[in-house]
Amino acid sequence: MSNTKEIYLTETGLDELKKELDYLKLEKRPEVITALKDARELGDLSENAEYDAARTTQAEVETRITELETMIEKAVIIKGVETDKVSLGTTVTIKYIDDGETEEYSIVGSMEADPFQNKISNESPIARAIMGLKVGDKVTVESPQGEYDVEIVDIH
Repeated sequence: MSNTKEIYLTETGLDELKKELDYLKLEKRPEVITALKDARELGDLSENAEYDAARTTQAEVETRITELETMIEKAVIIKGVETDKVSLGTTVTIKYIDDGETEEYSIVGSMEADPFQNKISNESPIARAIMGLKVGDKVTVESPQGEYDVEIVDIH
């Protein structure tokens, strides 16, 4: 993770990261320590699968704790969003001009992006194309699947 890159999060996203960090530090880490202790008591560590598994889990937990601490440290909270133009933190309804279908997306930071919940990263092709636009504006989105045109229908 870059030392200078800011991580854009909503309050909810930050809370979720903090909850995961607390879980890892207060529950998962002690479980892993106990598993390591129990595995050591089984004897020869060179052929001890339980010990190897516990060490692997410990490394994964500690790596994730470090990642979360870095993300929380670099977090920039999205708040005070103006809804006259598309920006980070807004929810936008767009119309696909080719077929007339509409879709609503929340523009969030890359750490909170979840396409299944229509939360798209501000770094995605569609978000980059519509950032700064107002209701009624039309734009061509360039994506890996090809170009398509959209119109901004609503921003809130």
